[in-house]
Amino acid sequence: MQAAIYGFAGSALTDDERRFFRDAEPAGFILFRRNCENEDQLLRLTASLRDLTGRDDVPILIDQEGGRVARMRPPQWPAFPAAEKFADLYRVAPSSAIEAARSNARALGLMLRSVGVNVNALPLLDVRQEGASDIIGDRALGSEPMQVAALGRAVLDGLASAGVIGIIKHMPGHGRALVDSHHELPVVRAGAAELGVDLEPFERLSSAPMGMVAHVVYTAWDAERPASQSTVVIGDIIRERIGFDGFLMSDDSDMNALTGTLAERAAACVAAGCDVALPCNGVLTDNVEIARQLGEITLEGAERLARAMVGTRIELDGLNFAEEIAKRDQLLAFA
Repeated sequence: MQAAIYGFAGSALTDDERRFFRDAEPAGFILFRRNCENEDQLLRLTASLRDLTGRDDVPILIDQEGGRVARMRPPQWPAFPAAEKFADLYRVAPSSAIEAARSNARALGLMLRSVGVNVNALPLLDVRQEGASDIIGDRALGSEPMQVAALGRAVLDGLASAGVIGIIKHMPGHGRALVDSHHELPVVRAGAAELGVDLEPFERLSSAPMGMVAHVVYTAWDAERPASQSTVVIGDIIRERIGFDGFLMSDDSDMNALTGTLAERAAACVAAGCDVALPCNGVLTDNVEIARQLGEITLEGAERLARAMVGTRIELDGLNFAEEIAKRDQLLAFA
């Protein structure tokens, strides 16, 4: 199994993509808006990915946060609120906010399960900071670490109740970034005490099954390399200080925060300690070059992945998510 989770180009695999993925045997796949047309199409697509790999539990990821980050969109699928809605409610009624976040995540999970998606890149545990880039902004669950952790746990629980695995991101915290890592490399110059605030939600939820590492430089820990390519940040901070022993992936390794060829970017993430890189642009020629530089997933990485995917095996009597949406909306009415 190759140490990569790949994106691909369209609403169905081409013959060339099928041959490539059969040979590469990637750890999993990630879906984007370009891959999601309607329910029937998406169900066929995810079934084809499982058939191709011969793995019923192959990870099929999506970024379905709600708000501005949603790959499955109306009118084919319902819109979900941004995380800020739950943060606002928490300030008024914490218990209601936690239950609303759980119901929302369960509804999301049931919707994803209905089309064969089993991993969602949620929750963000980034602590929102005043003056930072809006790339996190209303996607954050708040600016207070305990609140972020409480709502994040509700999101993980809600997804898990639908048999969908959540990914805590963006380790060890993207909330202080002053620029968008999709376009350039953020450099965070905060000291150890300030960064302790960012770490707290991840420490509280360190037992999560999956995590994603940010493309952000933290000068207090490693002034030369972004976290996703830093053995210091991954080894000393994420694995040791946070205590995270789940399946660890980079953020999109095609993002322009990183330098070098796309293959070099992905390989550097894995060499630093990520279990897999996450090349997302879906361009087959790029994926082929990346595959030439990436080796097999480590034994430890494969074991972490297997542990994480156990949660997808629950049986569900029905996939009607309307009741959970209605419950969430009643709770959010207090915000």
